[in-house]
Amino acid sequence: MVNQRIYSVTELNGEIKNLLESNPSFYNLFVQGEISNYKAHTSGHQYMTIKDDGAAISAVLFRLDAAKLRFKLSNGMKVIARGRVSSFPKTGQVQLYISDMMPDGAGALHLQFEQLKQKLYENGLFDEYHKKELPIYPEKIALITSPSGAAIMDMLRIIKRRWSIANVLIYPAAVQGQTAPNELIKALKLANKHAQADIIIIGRGGGALEDLWAFNDEKLAYEIFNSKIPVISAVGHEPDVSISDFVADMRAPTPSGAAELATPDSQKIIYDIKNMKKRLEKAKYKQIELYNAKLSTLLHRLSVHSPKKFMEQKNKNIQSLKLRLIQAMQSKQNERELKCDFVVKQLEQAINKRLDISKRQFSKNCALLDALSPLKVFSRGYSVAINEKGKAVSSSSQIKQGEILKIRFAKGSAECKTLVIEE
Repeated sequence: MVNQRIYSVTELNGEIKNLLESNPSFYNLFVQGEISNYKAHTSGHQYMTIKDDGAAISAVLFRLDAAKLRFKLSNGMKVIARGRVSSFPKTGQVQLYISDMMPDGAGALHLQFEQLKQKLYENGLFDEYHKKELPIYPEKIALITSPSGAAIMDMLRIIKRRWSIANVLIYPAAVQGQTAPNELIKALKLANKHAQADIIIIGRGGGALEDLWAFNDEKLAYEIFNSKIPVISAVGHEPDVSISDFVADMRAPTPSGAAELATPDSQKIIYDIKNMKKRLEKAKYKQIELYNAKLSTLLHRLSVHSPKKFMEQKNKNIQSLKLRLIQAMQSKQNERELKCDFVVKQLEQAINKRLDISKRQFSKNCALLDALSPLKVFSRGYSVAINEKGKAVSSSSQIKQGEILKIRFAKGSAECKTLVIEE
């Protein structure tokens, strides 16, 4: 027996899983078939079988991918599923892990549309912050469409009816066939190069998916995205959706709808202007009435409070104040005079009283001086000796023998020489 490795079931299922997932062809493929055994689990995962006349394969669509679907799955629905092939290790069952799904009906074109749409979405061409505002009152409108189609006639008719002052610039281009994308791109470039239009409408009337396919061109999508002038996409009818609709600054359901979106309604504007004029007239007259009432009030107040009357009243007030001031001054003067007379009398009385007191004190002092006067002592026979320095001598110790002393008497004086000194 040849020496050969013996696998456990777990190892074998793991090898099968690795083998399937290592094949690039099984990583991102499309499978066309019919749904059967469909079951939506409470977790959000969806399980099913994709089959055709000859075979079937189990498939699973996990919750996050299932949330992105724009339609509901059901048994019997024909679909095109995109995903990878792998196996479930516990059972070894080979199954399709679906990441995206679309109804099968438009075939390859629909698949191509979805793939391009996803690519442009991921590249940010559909982001809202790239969208440009449409002008409210466009002066020039550029139409990029077939010059012979019914769509251009509808747009011209509506523009003329709604906003006849707009100048319409027509950039003719094929809207169907192999040359259509390049012609549409050329017309867009030309409109942006001239920069004469305020807004661009690009589109065509309705038709099958194949007829509208020129507006699903990737290069055209980038040209619309890079347009410096706001673009309205108007392709087909309401249910029709094209790549240009997603990229453009505004999507219109039809070319007629695009003409309406691009233009204001002049009749409504005229009506609004007339209505505004009436409201302004009404407001004007109401304001005039209000000002007339205010003027009457001011005239009345002016007549009551005129400058002349104001000056007369002020003059009266001045005269009254002047009289009151004179009276007050006179009263104050009289009061001061009376007060002055009273003060003078009080002052005279005080002076006289002070003089009497001073006289009595003077007499008393004179009598006291007279009593203490040396002359009184001299008159009683006493005398005073004055030395050479002019000082009175009160003791014999103050003089020397031979010193000349001046003797003062009650009447006259004499100079004596000291001969003998006695203690």
